Amino acid sequence: MASKYPKLTDWVEAHIEDTLIYYRLPQQHHKHMKSTNMLERLNQELKRRTHVVRISPSSESCLRLIRALAIETHENWLEGTRYLNIGRS
Repeated sequence: MASKYPKLTDWVEAHIEDTLIYYRLPQQHHKHMKSTNMLERLNQELKRRTHVVRISPSSESCLRLIRALAIETHENWLEGTRYLNIGRS
């Protein structure tokens, strides 16, 4: 796999702690984290917004769009109905 996807394998090796953070969360949160609904919704929104743009002039501009959407989604998630209560009362 490393020869076929060198960038991906390098990234996974560099961020292995981030990928395993799920196991540090309290057990009661795991049932909500197993669903991919939130990820599917984010991917759907990314597809919708990138379809409007059609083509990104550079990978940096594409990353800016993705980051902006991720920040917006995160803020909406914090302010809206929450399924997980982590560090907030």
